Amino acid sequence: MRNFDIIVIGGGHAGIESAFAAAAMGCTVALVTMDKYAIGRMSCNPAIGGTAKGHLVREIDALGGVMGKIADRSGIQFRMLNKSKGPAVWSPRCQSDRNLYTSEALQVLCSTNNLKIIEDSVVEIIAENNTVQGIVTKKEGQIKSSAVILSSGTFLNGLMHTGLKSTIGGRFGEKPATGLTESLEKLGFQSGRLKTGTPPRLRKDSINWDILEAQPSDDEPQPFSHFTPLNEFPYLPQISCYITHTDEDVHKILEKGFDRSPMFTGLIKGVGPRYCPSIEDKISRFKDKKQHQLFLEPEGLDSNIIYLNGFATSLPAEIQYEALIKIKGLEEAEMVRPGYAVEYDFFPPHQVDLNLETKLIMGLYFAGQINGTSGYEEAAAQGLIAGINAAAKIKNLPELVLKRSEAYIGVLIDDLVNKSTYEPYRMFTSRAEHRLLLRQDNADLRLMEYGYKYGLISEENFNVSCRRKILISKSVKLLDNFKLHARDINPFLSAKGLSEIDSTETISKLCKRPELSLLEILDNLNGTAPEWMEELKRDLLSLNQVEIEVKYEGYIKRQNEMIQKLEKYENSKIPLTLNYLNLKALSAEAREKLNKVKPRSIGQASRISGVTPSDISILLVYLKN
Repeated sequence: MRNFDIIVIGGGHAGIESAFAAAAMGCTVALVTMDKYAIGRMSCNPAIGGTAKGHLVREIDALGGVMGKIADRSGIQFRMLNKSKGPAVWSPRCQSDRNLYTSEALQVLCSTNNLKIIEDSVVEIIAENNTVQGIVTKKEGQIKSSAVILSSGTFLNGLMHTGLKSTIGGRFGEKPATGLTESLEKLGFQSGRLKTGTPPRLRKDSINWDILEAQPSDDEPQPFSHFTPLNEFPYLPQISCYITHTDEDVHKILEKGFDRSPMFTGLIKGVGPRYCPSIEDKISRFKDKKQHQLFLEPEGLDSNIIYLNGFATSLPAEIQYEALIKIKGLEEAEMVRPGYAVEYDFFPPHQVDLNLETKLIMGLYFAGQINGTSGYEEAAAQGLIAGINAAAKIKNLPELVLKRSEAYIGVLIDDLVNKSTYEPYRMFTSRAEHRLLLRQDNADLRLMEYGYKYGLISEENFNVSCRRKILISKSVKLLDNFKLHARDINPFLSAKGLSEIDSTETISKLCKRPELSLLEILDNLNGTAPEWMEELKRDLLSLNQVEIEVKYEGYIKRQNEMIQKLEKYENSKIPLTLNYLNLKALSAEAREKLNKVKPRSIGQASRISGVTPSDISILLVYLKN
């Protein structure tokens, strides 16, 4: 019988991060997947990042994960989204070469020490005395381990729907995972059903590109990974995606198939993603909208397949095709594969703790869509945290639990555990209270120390981050005291049509003017700048962060003050053994919710839906006594 420190079930984005992190921390790891050549396969659109999701990828990279590196190696279009808005919501995104992403992911895992890939299907989790002992697979039988990370994606009892036709499977052409849900239910876990969907794929050479709006890559694309050499990036040729729209005629055609929609007829029982609805759901819910935007996204440099983003559907194939050829640019389009919906089992995430270990079974961790999330990035973030914590437990290291004030990953996991979810959870910048502090550009300054402590970031790379942190901090302070004389700066201000200063002004105050950038102010010093300014100008990443710190100083100060006020509640610990059902002074709903979630602190308890400020006051009094 084989024996490993940690077994990771599933080779998706969560499984990749879990397996890599645990192995890199020195544990022996088995990654069990049905097909090793499907590792990292992009079930839906071939893209990484996007609004808030790009923040997650940058954080994963800062902690020592691999998604950012793989995305940089396989990206064929890089864009920074939301640049017209404030820096808190700037989000990197890349279009990926689908096949290359998978091969890069496999290469990363195959070159990782302590990691064994096993092609098999898991049918049972073994546990004794509420502690995990290993797994049972179809081919090998029992495999023992001290920890198991379950990251099964959409494969648990997966069922695919197109029109009234249903086929078992977790992804097109791939079998579902059966037996695991039933095994977990026997151990006492509660399961549910969710649904997601994917659009039709089109032949690239059947589309009239000339009449469509192009969406090119950024002129100076930025990588995801902090460790990607800028002088080598981008690695691949950059291409454009294209935009088109539906119209009322297209909507009428789609409506003809509503009586055969598995979603509207009740054939699909699982709840779908509210924030990424199918095209039929959009038409039904937003009847006043005469058109919906669609993105034509290439699946690779050498691929003849186009992903029609925004047109996810499970309507009958013939209805899909009839509607497609009425869309601008798609009049002669060939549909390679119709869109479909997939239903799958998940486990409401109140059943895991903030370290992603399940509350019922010690040593068993859930990560990814099994916790009710949608998206590659949300899955990868959970996988990394689960992998680190499983390895830390075996190595007798402190666990890693990120606060909401530290990372979007902290917001993600805190939301899942405290609020649970009965629909696919998607990350948005609006979910983070402190988003001006949690920018994508400062992920390394916030999180790289954790990655270094767990052995996932090299000392050399950590020292680079430390030097940048010192440079930024020093520059912010010095700019607040460095004054410019009117005679030196007024000609520059006048040339730009801006109001002049009377005598002297600090660079910080000048930089707060929205019309001025820090770089152009420093450039105007005409060679008289001190050495620390020249050093800052040579490091554009640090320069940009200094500018944000200076321009948004007031907002940043208020967010830091808010965090400090709330910190006392985060530090007010609650015994995990506390039986809330005995606290009759609490409301009935609070007793039920608190007993289910078992929060670690007053701060966490205050974020549980249904727990009122009055309940928190009662808890504080009880704990004090």
